[in-house]
Amino acid sequence: MTQEFRRTGDLKSIGSYPVWLQRVVRETNVYKKRVVDHELFALMRDARLPLAAMQRFLVGVWPTIEQFPRFMSMNLKKVGYGESAGADMARRYLIHNIRVEQKHADHWVEWAKSAQLGLGDLRAAGELEGLQALAHWCWYVCDQASLPVAIAATNYAIEGATGEWSCLVCSENTYAESLPEEIRGPATRWLRLHAEYDDTHPWEALDVVATLLGHAPSPQQVAEVRQAIRSSFVYMEMALDHAMMGALHGTFDETASNASTLGTATLDAA
Repeated sequence: MTQEFRRTGDLKSIGSYPVWLQRVVRETNVYKKRVVDHELFALMRDARLPLAAMQRFLVGVWPTIEQFPRFMSMNLKKVGYGESAGADMARRYLIHNIRVEQKHADHWVEWAKSAQLGLGDLRAAGELEGLQALAHWCWYVCDQASLPVAIAATNYAIEGATGEWSCLVCSENTYAESLPEEIRGPATRWLRLHAEYDDTHPWEALDVVATLLGHAPSPQQVAEVRQAIRSSFVYMEMALDHAMMGALHGTFDETASNASTLGTATLDAA
């Protein structure tokens, strides 16, 4: 078997990828599940998330949202045209996604407005160190790691988990319908786009990683990809845990007074 990889199977079938990468995905799925199944997203889906936690989430994740195009630009600098099939695939993928991601910051700002937050509030994220860790990790891995490792950590792991938790929140209409009708569209646009957009792009990132590294990368390369994916999920979970700490600063009853912002559903004590 040649060490080069060219996908011939379905993009979204894990069996279409090299055995080593299938194993890495299986081994790291447990960490992704901890992100997607986090209590914060279940409460958000049901329009029961305390306002303080919602605000900490929106503020804390903002640096990652705002800088994500920069992270991809850092990876784009690592490849030149025509270097290899994998490099050309990575260039096309990154150039396209940078254009797409540039619009997502605007949608996040609109979402934040539904939680009584302005751009100035989002920029205050530096005061929440625990929530900044994810953005710091993304910057580090894109600056220091190889191209396949950095793409695995960001475009596969982070975008993949984000697509799944967005689907979970959008799986019911409770949250969207709890928002005032006049802001419902803009406030949920980021969620709706990611529930659809990130369904395909993480698989495309996996295809890029496989094409760059082939069927037989070194044990060290495999370990670096595995660790980077795992670290991304761990930092995502850490950010969610810190956001949920916001619930300690306000009760569900206090959140209910902001029903016009977060929802009109009855908010019971946790």
